[in-house]
Amino acid sequence: MKARFIAFEGGEGVGKSTQAKKLAAALAERGVETMLTREPGGTTGAEMIRNLLLEPPGTGWRVQAEALLFAAARSDHVAKAIKPALLAGKWVICDRFVLSSRAYQGLAGGLGDDEVRVLHQIGSDGLLPCRTFLLEAPCEDVAERLRRRDGDEVDAIGGRDARYHADVARGFAGLAQGDDTIVQIDASGSAEDVHAQVMRELAPLLGEES
Repeated sequence: MKARFIAFEGGEGVGKSTQAKKLAAALAERGVETMLTREPGGTTGAEMIRNLLLEPPGTGWRVQAEALLFAAARSDHVAKAIKPALLAGKWVICDRFVLSSRAYQGLAGGLGDDEVRVLHQIGSDGLLPCRTFLLEAPCEDVAERLRRRDGDEVDAIGGRDARYHADVARGFAGLAQGDDTIVQIDASGSAEDVHAQVMRELAPLLGEES
């Protein structure tokens, strides 16, 4: 089966990690060789940068520095993990990719979408997923999930104010318009319901009926 690159995107608490794991398990059951990974992270160097981003020193990073760190982590991730896996014929399932940088730093952070895309072109040769699942859920549902998941513990980005996260959600929704590689998924239901939506959308790539 042809190698595929699949990403899960969306704001905090919409269930990206859960759905990425469910998809990897479903593919394994079908005998599809898969690499499950995440951003920022996925390689030793990128995981080190992840720590700098989520637990920044002092007062934190300016948006320019934050975007550069994400781009550097992604560059290492692409070169040392994603591309080798794709060349080996594996499906790559990634929890976040460049769409997050475009929504968080580019749009909500005010850096600019074009600037983030240039960084991605330089650092990662413009590699894009063949399918991105954008998970979306009402703010109140997400807030409750985050309370159950994290309690009072939040990282530097997840802990930003509600206005910022609303801007992120609007940014994601806007970026999905006119891009037929991005599939918007209603993530307000159960994890099983969301997974079923994902599998229906992926059926053509798996050679199955949807």
